[in-house]
Amino acid sequence: MSRKKVADIIIETLVEAGVQRCYGIVGDTLNHVTDAIRRSPIAWVHMRHEEAGAMAAGGEALITGRLTACAGTCGPGSLHFVNGLFEAHRNRAPVVLIATQVATAEMGMDFPQEVDLKAIYDTCSHFCSYIHHPAQARRVTALAAQAALNRRGAAVIIVPGDISSAEVDEGLPFRPHQPQPLLRPSDTELDAIADRLNAGKRVTIYCGSGCEGAHDEVVALAEKIQAPVAHTSRAKDFIEPDNPYNVGMTGIIGEPSGFRAIDACDTLLLLGADFAWSQFYPHEATLIQVDSDPTHLGRRHPVDLGVVGHVRETLQALLPRLHPREDHAFLRNSLRLRADTRGREQGEEHAGHDGLVHPQYLTALIDRHADDDAVFTADGGSPMVWLLRHVRSNGRRRTLTSLVHGTMANAMPSALGIKKALPERQVIALCGDGGLAMLLGDLLTAVQEDIPIKVVVYNNGSLGFVEMEQKVEGLLDAYTDLKNPDFARLADAMGIYGRRVESAGALEEAVRDVLSRPGPALLDVRVNRYELVMPPKIEPGQVLHTALYSAKAVLSGRGDEVGELLRSNFLD
Repeated sequence: MSRKKVADIIIETLVEAGVQRCYGIVGDTLNHVTDAIRRSPIAWVHMRHEEAGAMAAGGEALITGRLTACAGTCGPGSLHFVNGLFEAHRNRAPVVLIATQVATAEMGMDFPQEVDLKAIYDTCSHFCSYIHHPAQARRVTALAAQAALNRRGAAVIIVPGDISSAEVDEGLPFRPHQPQPLLRPSDTELDAIADRLNAGKRVTIYCGSGCEGAHDEVVALAEKIQAPVAHTSRAKDFIEPDNPYNVGMTGIIGEPSGFRAIDACDTLLLLGADFAWSQFYPHEATLIQVDSDPTHLGRRHPVDLGVVGHVRETLQALLPRLHPREDHAFLRNSLRLRADTRGREQGEEHAGHDGLVHPQYLTALIDRHADDDAVFTADGGSPMVWLLRHVRSNGRRRTLTSLVHGTMANAMPSALGIKKALPERQVIALCGDGGLAMLLGDLLTAVQEDIPIKVVVYNNGSLGFVEMEQKVEGLLDAYTDLKNPDFARLADAMGIYGRRVESAGALEEAVRDVLSRPGPALLDVRVNRYELVMPPKIEPGQVLHTALYSAKAVLSGRGDEVGELLRSNFLD
């Protein structure tokens, strides 16, 4: 029986699991792993910060569905991945982290750079295990890959430096498996769902990301029972295209039409939706939930009937049991409100007064000039909202935002991973100025690795979403100001084409120019700082608190800010 290094066994097993790229920064305890990668089909992507590496891996994994790797050296190297790995895990992106550790003889001795990685990564992974002995290498790696692929999320392999260089007999041929079961409720449960839907007078369908691959079945269901279809933010790509029954999103960043369709229904069918904010569920309605994970049933809001199944297979079995609905008044009213909502959103897509650039206008121009199969990423905060509201889904485009973990700085590094995996697709990162600055160094990765992403900076000189939250709570905004560089000139210094726009008249030509550039390019746009993200329903408390902020601002000598806030959001 032949003998191999543990590092080679790890990489061979990951190749067999479908890994094509590994993102990270090289270092001492990782050296034998990176040498094994050098001699393998896996491509190493040299990042400037490990957090960005995990986000890049997560972007590739989410959009392609393919297992993707990242790897780091002991101590700070492996520790830096933690926020990016949380992001990938909460996005349900199959990522495996090879986290190397100090030598086994030094573990537990408070050795320099020793970190208890298992205690940390257990909190953001489906699988986290040391390779304690060289003979475990293939088995542990196969189990990690299998967990990441089948449970959809992160897995972590912790490898002491001396273990990675050890040689061992190849041993048993453990390999990862990725079964594709068809999952649906029992006939009795399907009958119970049908009875409740048939009895409902105002039925709304609420779709989450679990509806991926079930678009046609959802539309067929909506047509048969004449129901509006609302969706979570993460379901936008799968539910919005070619759907005449779509009424949009609900929630804090949702739209009035989506909010109303759910709030006014008497029966709500949740399909693959794990929407967390209980205040946006209907107060008096029958709730039915279909989810592939039984632990998700009723965990966000009590439900009357919860069943386990994949959405597509469940709807295929459910449709013959349903009565065609003749009354379509509820659907008609929901679609009328949706048309009004879209009209309002399109009305926001203008340049603004005095040459100011409204962020909605910038987003609409990007939407208009981007490719039909472009992939968009957006930083948490207002860029995420503008993407979800003002970028059209057509069945070919994809979007990625930090909707569950809610981190800053995700857009640019996620775009790096997506573009690396899909070089033929246009990939556009919509970045906040605070988000881009946080992981700014990895713009150099676009140069070093020749990754032609397009970066658009929504430069409002503030942590805008936080500033809005402070105002809505009746507080004076504090510590949100940002003293930014000229990001376009900074990009030029890095070797990236950069362009800056400060007035609306120059914007459209600049958007066309940057999006058409063959290499990496950055567009720095001064957008209106005082543009608010308006929720689908304005609560009395929000009005009161915003008025309280206005009074405080005037008394503090900041009345001009209040005037600009009113002019930008209510008087344009």
